[in-house]
Amino acid sequence: MNITGIITEYNPLHKGHIYHINKSKTLTKCDGIVCIMSGNFVQRGIPAIIDKWSRTNLALHSGVDLVIELPTIYSLSSAEFFAFGSVSLLNSLGVINNLCFGSESGNIATLKEIAKVLYKEPIIFKNYLKTYLDSGLSYPLARSNALIKYFNNNYKIKDILHNSNNILGIEYCKSILKCNSDIVPYTIQRQGSAYNDCDLENTFSSATSIRNHLKESQNINILKNILPSETFNMIFEKFSNDNLVFEDLIFPFIKYKSFTNNNELENLPDVSEGLHNKIYKTLKESSCYTDLISNIKSKRYTYTRISRILCQYFIGLESYDSHTLRSSPAPYARILGFNNKGREILKEMKKSSSIPIYIKLPKHLNETLKLDIQGTRAYSILNKNITPESDFTTSPIYFR
Repeated sequence: MNITGIITEYNPLHKGHIYHINKSKTLTKCDGIVCIMSGNFVQRGIPAIIDKWSRTNLALHSGVDLVIELPTIYSLSSAEFFAFGSVSLLNSLGVINNLCFGSESGNIATLKEIAKVLYKEPIIFKNYLKTYLDSGLSYPLARSNALIKYFNNNYKIKDILHNSNNILGIEYCKSILKCNSDIVPYTIQRQGSAYNDCDLENTFSSATSIRNHLKESQNINILKNILPSETFNMIFEKFSNDNLVFEDLIFPFIKYKSFTNNNELENLPDVSEGLHNKIYKTLKESSCYTDLISNIKSKRYTYTRISRILCQYFIGLESYDSHTLRSSPAPYARILGFNNKGREILKEMKKSSSIPIYIKLPKHLNETLKLDIQGTRAYSILNKNITPESDFTTSPIYFR
């Protein structure tokens, strides 16, 4: 079989995602789609608006054949580790031929060229990077500036590096090199709203704009023509029962946690240079989540990085050796759901995979899996439909 992998979050699943699924099938001429999906916490550093099993159901309704959970250690990390965890997982399955992702550029050759520089890190590039970091820039901005200078201020490179999905696509291509994988990357040019756009559009509204509308407006019916019907129906039901999850909900828990123990933050993987002290101080002074992040972020520490740190703190990543865990390839494949074609793919995976495949959780849990379970327990505080033991009591979804 010719199998294509896609890497997603579906927070929530919208028409642009369905476009991506269908175009991936056409472009790669594949026999099936395997989806790596973030669990209950996503890469922006926020809890998912809908739980991972509900989002799996939407994915299977939309043409995905098999859904595998991306472990929390990767889903709550920077683009580099998010991509590495996802690609290493796809590569270990032994059945994935292609990876197809969306990008603003749509030019796979250029994305691969940039990825090669980041993977090989020629000395000239490393010197540029050091100079920009020493000037006080955040790592993402310093790296972007170093790449632009390395490519002699090429305006096309500059445009590419200003868009978040291009950056993630570059990281996917870099991770393929890092894993020495035979997976062939493809990219589809994004349509409609940009990833961070806050305004709703009838054709392809961004997940950000949809979440913002749900958070700020009681008029949910405006989304009826914007969302796929399955997504709208699910969101309408959860909205009506006050069961959508927003990041603000974690604020009182992390504030209280900071009062009980003030030496844990520094053990988180993305905290450095005394940032934990600023977070503790600002937590005491802030009255809401948005103000908290806005008062911490700086030229060096982006809004998203601070969001991830706070989510990591909420879950309890400080108790784990996160640096080692996220730098290592994904150690297992946890199945969230499948259809009939997915069952066929799963049979092939069991023959060829170099890592364990979990339909049910094993008795002996490794550290990465323990962290996933801890993530679900933390999420259960925010979502009344999820229990602390949901990882043990919820079976994979079989979509007939």
